[in-house]
Amino acid sequence: MNDRVILGIDPGLANTGWGVIAQNGSRLACIAYGCASTDASQQLSARLLKIHDQIAAVISRFKPTCIGIETVWFGQNITAAFATGQARGAALVACAEADLEVGEFAPRQIKLAVVGTGTAEKEQVQFMVGKLLRLPAAPEPDHAADALAAAICYTTHDGPIASGRAGGYEQKLEHMQHERQQDGRRQNERQPRERIQREKVRECR
Repeated sequence: MNDRVILGIDPGLANTGWGVIAQNGSRLACIAYGCASTDASQQLSARLLKIHDQIAAVISRFKPTCIGIETVWFGQNITAAFATGQARGAALVACAEADLEVGEFAPRQIKLAVVGTGTAEKEQVQFMVGKLLRLPAAPEPDHAADALAAAICYTTHDGPIASGRAGGYEQKLEHMQHERQQDGRRQNERQPRERIQREKVRECR
């Protein structure tokens, strides 16, 4: 796979994380990440509009070529899952407006792609995202880290893996992680700055 930019999204009504990475073959690099937050005192329609507008602004600025987004996990809290689904829909509309290819991944798939186990804790995901993208520290907040993880997951679920033409998922993941770790010893970059519609953005340089 040649150069491309991938936007990862971790949907949530209160906090929708986003993260943008660049891919060149097996090499990944962080471009920027952040979080679109909404106030519970606002009307639902206003909160969803803000999520849509924030993701649309991120797309406009960083011009991703594809999207990796987390699916809704229906656990014990159905109310929270329903709210997440609404936020996810608002983000997906922004992606559709830009005519972007979307990959949808369950939380377990994302954890497996980044950590190697589908039962990883949030702290483990944050730590491994930082390592795979050669960040000086684990990305925060965790919503943004989860979004970066979704973008990383996209890189392991398309092309030969998705079509079943090359090896198993585990072999591909192991190979990519090995190459990233080797490459990671040579690079160190990044810095916080700038804003998209008043939301804090961290650019990785």
